[in-house]
Amino acid sequence: MLVGKTIAITRSKSDATEFIALCQESKVIPVPLPTIEIISKGEKIIDEFLESIDRENPDYSVFLSSKAVKILFDTAKNIGKFEKLQLAVANTIVMSIGQKTSTTLETYGIKVNHQPKNSSSVGVGEEFSQINAVGKKVIIPRSGAANSFLKELLNKIGIDVVEVFLYDVCAFRDTTQWNEFRELFSQNNIDGVIFTSASSVRGFFEIMLKDYPKKELQNNLSKLSLVSIGPFTAEELKKFDVSYVTSEIHTVAGAFDVLKNIYGKLNT
Repeated sequence: MLVGKTIAITRSKSDATEFIALCQESKVIPVPLPTIEIISKGEKIIDEFLESIDRENPDYSVFLSSKAVKILFDTAKNIGKFEKLQLAVANTIVMSIGQKTSTTLETYGIKVNHQPKNSSSVGVGEEFSQINAVGKKVIIPRSGAANSFLKELLNKIGIDVVEVFLYDVCAFRDTTQWNEFRELFSQNNIDGVIFTSASSVRGFFEIMLKDYPKKELQNNLSKLSLVSIGPFTAEELKKFDVSYVTSEIHTVAGAFDVLKNIYGKLNT
């Protein structure tokens, strides 16, 4: 049972609404951790995106996160190019990862045509395989910190990929928001941590290693239940030599269920 446990997640409070709701339902104490900061590459991303659309004439656009959607459309709105961007995206077949990304696109007037059941890069590949998109072209606006897995996967399927990098990622700088977590952690009152991305893993350890020697941090984390939301996050955790479980369903709800199962087994 998770009742009464204290679980942290590597997301800010504003990005952890689903997690907080799940915790409230299960009588769990949530601790959101703003682990990374998004740094937009500025107004130039709009012209770069629109020029890529004009030059490449992609059949599909793929949005991997609500953050990418917001940065792209809000920047366009700020410089008076919202309608032009909206039309350019609407002229493609739109695919998004996750319901939050789809809902965010819809708030900007964009209809989502495909949302893979598996909310991951692998899920995008599976979706394109099912709709027989061989020979098609895809544009993906995304993070500059992203790895090349999705592009390579789609290339293997026979899809041409154009990437437009909208923002960079760095460790969260205002770590005063970590004070509650630091206190609970030092008192051994954190029961688990859900890691939601590879960049959030890097941010977490960059912040925590300023307070703890590496061996001490690893030892303290070994007492907790650590859950990776997916395989890329797991690959990053592996670099820090800590034990973790990877969720088979790559969502916050899926990761939360892993913790439920862990503590359910401990209590039987």
